[in-house]
Amino acid sequence: MKRVKLTVAYDGTNYCGWQIQPTAITIEKVLNQELSRLLKEDITVIGASRTDSGVHALGNVAVFDTEARIPAEKISYALNQHLPEDIVIRKSEEVAPDFHPRYCDTVKTYEYKILNAPFPDPMKRMYTHFVHRPLDVEAMRKAASYILGEHDFLSFCSAGSQVKETVRTIYSLDVLTDGEVITIRIRGNGFLYNMVRIIAGTLMHVGGHLMEPEQVAAIIEAKDRSKAGPTAPAKGLTLVKIEYPQSKEGES
Repeated sequence: MKRVKLTVAYDGTNYCGWQIQPTAITIEKVLNQELSRLLKEDITVIGASRTDSGVHALGNVAVFDTEARIPAEKISYALNQHLPEDIVIRKSEEVAPDFHPRYCDTVKTYEYKILNAPFPDPMKRMYTHFVHRPLDVEAMRKAASYILGEHDFLSFCSAGSQVKETVRTIYSLDVLTDGEVITIRIRGNGFLYNMVRIIAGTLMHVGGHLMEPEQVAAIIEAKDRSKAGPTAPAKGLTLVKIEYPQSKEGES
């Protein structure tokens, strides 16, 4: 028996998120089906991040146990031949038997992309959130500075979350521009339910001069979801990578 780690990229447009649902197609469901078919045993993957419906990934992580003799590093090549075009295994590797993608210290990086233009771009419609009103990027950057560091992010957590601890550390939060596309790139030790999308929605409020940058500090202090901006749509969000600083086997 060996434990295999997968680095998984996917376009989340046509999926109801990562986690298995009884009557819906999800990333986890497709991986389980195709791995079980390939390896001829019942395979159940454990994912590091349960991305929501419509969210994309370049570097989500999953592990599974198998008795198959095929080398771990070859599984990615074999599995990609059976997966749909919108799911790709970027790497497969053997890890320690006790390696768990959710119970290790991690650093996660997300990007939220905004098309800030007078008109939509059909080529970007699945991967950016369209905003026609001009956004003040410098104001967004100033607001982002208040989010850096360790805080209780309860104000940036959607209702329904089951977590008891809402303190997280944000290592970097950049607001970048490339033509008409604004990218909010955030790196931290963990994120609450919809936290990145609420941060994006709040920064867009600031950029649209619906909120002052300095208000972000008060929003964090309030620990009240109603004080923050709206939850930005899922399609603009991509999980870029997950790093495992303390685990050589878990390095991306």
